[in-house]
Amino acid sequence: MTVLVATERAAVSLLPAPLLRTLPDAVAQNVHRVRSGTDARIMAVVKADGYGHGAVSVARAAVAAGAEWLGVTDVAEAATLRVGGLTAPILSWLNPAGVDAAEAALRGVDIAVGSVDELRRLIADAQSPLRVHLHMDTGMAREGCPIDQWTELLRVARQGRGRVEVVGVMGHLPRADEGDPRANEAAVLRMRQARDAVLRAGFGPLLVHLAATAGALTDPATHFDMVRIGAGLVGIDPSDSIALTGASRFTASVVHSSTVPAGTPVGYGATHVTTRSTCLAVIGAGYADGIPRELGEGASVEIGGVRHPLVGRVSMDQIVVDTGDVLFPRGTTATVFGPEGGAVPSAQEWARWAGTIPHTIVTGIGARVQRGIE
Repeated sequence: MTVLVATERAAVSLLPAPLLRTLPDAVAQNVHRVRSGTDARIMAVVKADGYGHGAVSVARAAVAAGAEWLGVTDVAEAATLRVGGLTAPILSWLNPAGVDAAEAALRGVDIAVGSVDELRRLIADAQSPLRVHLHMDTGMAREGCPIDQWTELLRVARQGRGRVEVVGVMGHLPRADEGDPRANEAAVLRMRQARDAVLRAGFGPLLVHLAATAGALTDPATHFDMVRIGAGLVGIDPSDSIALTGASRFTASVVHSSTVPAGTPVGYGATHVTTRSTCLAVIGAGYADGIPRELGEGASVEIGGVRHPLVGRVSMDQIVVDTGDVLFPRGTTATVFGPEGGAVPSAQEWARWAGTIPHTIVTGIGARVQRGIE
């Protein structure tokens, strides 16, 4: 028997767009969780628009909870924070398109430098002194200066005094996600060698930082003077060993519903065929909005306090869920993921269903999904 469930939105003709709400209290809880395990300063890394949650919103919540620094990908992201009223020190360390030295100086942004060529260009472009953090390659071969070029980097930094001021040394942990301090030992040693060489070269005092979220949560030996928390701010522990609080809720509306007989094909390619008479709800969010197209068994959303499984292929703008005997009317809210647990899936569950990591789930939320704060 089909049960029609009435909702307040049933008579509304214009439906809300998919919505991602950021939860500042959850960001604060995650900062406090990190603080409970370290005496180091905390940098709140809000690159990629705060891991899809809104950089300014996440930064404000993190700073209010005790984060002393902010981290970004490039100077443009830093400018967004400054326009948003954030006055905390900011470090930009990836800089894929290079560094606008004048803008960095105007915004008061520290710059990480990971190669001799980068440092030379920065010195040539700087019209006023820029604060720099020398970036050592501690084992990733992805970014940072190789150890055999570190002496040359320091020589160039000494020549550039007056245009650059060396205030920090940084690295990155390649295996911290394993949650095993033994995997970090080589990187910690390399970081100490880099720091000591910089001090011997006459620079200091220095702010030394190596650990991101996983290292901050699992290995005190990696903490040095500061830890950088990015994914952890929004509830993701890459080591999957510490319970953090999800910092967002992604919802979308039922845009169509129907009762169908057994043998009904659903979606492109008829990859799912109903085995019984059932109710289907079409949700107004698809892979253009961040729903992964390739999903394994178990993928579901919450409607009316119950999980309902996705059936058929994910479309660009829609997904279909099987709601059994309950026919939810147009306008009913479905929760794709959120922090509550129980019937509400988490971003981590979506990552498992998609065979990926939760970072890609939250950063993949599409531009047409509205953002808000709860």
